[in-house]
Amino acid sequence: MTRPIMSRWLVVVLVALGLPSEVNAQEPAPRVYDNRLRPLVDAKPLLGDYPEFIEPVREVARFEAPLLVADQGADLHVRAWRFSYNARGIIEMPNQLRAAETALIMVHPWAIDDGQGWKTPEPNGVCDYCTPTKNHLAARHTREVINPFLKSLRGKVAFVMYSLPGPGDSVRKKAYRTFDHNPSGAERAQGKQELKEKLASLSYKGEPLPAKLTLSADRPVADYFRQFPGLDPGPKYNGPGFWDVPIPVTKDIDTDPADVVIFDAEGYPALRDFLKKNKVRHVLLTGYATDMCYCRTTAGYENLSKDFNVFLVGDATLATFPSNDSPRFATNASLSFAAITPLITQISWIHYPGVAPKAAAR
Repeated sequence: MTRPIMSRWLVVVLVALGLPSEVNAQEPAPRVYDNRLRPLVDAKPLLGDYPEFIEPVREVARFEAPLLVADQGADLHVRAWRFSYNARGIIEMPNQLRAAETALIMVHPWAIDDGQGWKTPEPNGVCDYCTPTKNHLAARHTREVINPFLKSLRGKVAFVMYSLPGPGDSVRKKAYRTFDHNPSGAERAQGKQELKEKLASLSYKGEPLPAKLTLSADRPVADYFRQFPGLDPGPKYNGPGFWDVPIPVTKDIDTDPADVVIFDAEGYPALRDFLKKNKVRHVLLTGYATDMCYCRTTAGYENLSKDFNVFLVGDATLATFPSNDSPRFATNASLSFAAITPLITQISWIHYPGVAPKAAAR
């Protein structure tokens, strides 16, 4: 039997037996994970570095598990945790990632009330965290917490990315790098000028609150809320065209020309395919709002968790916080619930000790 015929025969036998061969040897073999849970004693509360923005997570039962993600040649260390009702506590584990196979994504860094021109309409319009005061608090969180984190990993991870509402309009495609276009300096300047003009085209004026309501005798509560809802972001209070303008990335982020913008309207498959094409396997997720956009929009973790190893950076997100002057408890509750499925980490648990690897193919 000649060598080529013997080789083909051997491959057929190995595949039939379910054993690895030269054909699939490029893919790492599955490993058996030793799911040992070691109790942690006197563990500090989780997410305790920024108590002004998030209430620390406290749980009596805490365990440590072995290394979960174990990339060959790892240079990015990410400790993370999840909650298990069946284990009856929080489980923490180390992870070792390749930075070149990791994307750092920020969900919805909207440029509202930041001086670029898009602003909360008066006297009663709503956007983002729905009042100018709450928007300013979120902006400070972006400046003080998220922006330094992005800067610390830019140039080390494969991509820093931002998701924004709407389609890939021609204006923002000039101003920012996207999946299929990296604009020149001249294009960026033109795009920013067009953004400024678009945002200045609105009046930012809406109607005042209703002075009188018509209530029925049997259902006055339903009539009251129907005519005066708790949240109406439509043209009545925001004015016409408010949601039709191209929303920029907030200037509270020091963006870089290499950063990539994700357009929600293009859908999750476009984002998934872009990341896979560039060999991204892990995602560090930051942004707003923990209870809504962060989980359910195009770059939310409900989508990304289908195809990537997702780590929610818990102190780099804020939940919406109606009826409160702080997002502390709302963010704690949203992340605590999310921890049943994705992994949660925090900025102080993410370390890049190695030399920057070669950038992923673009």
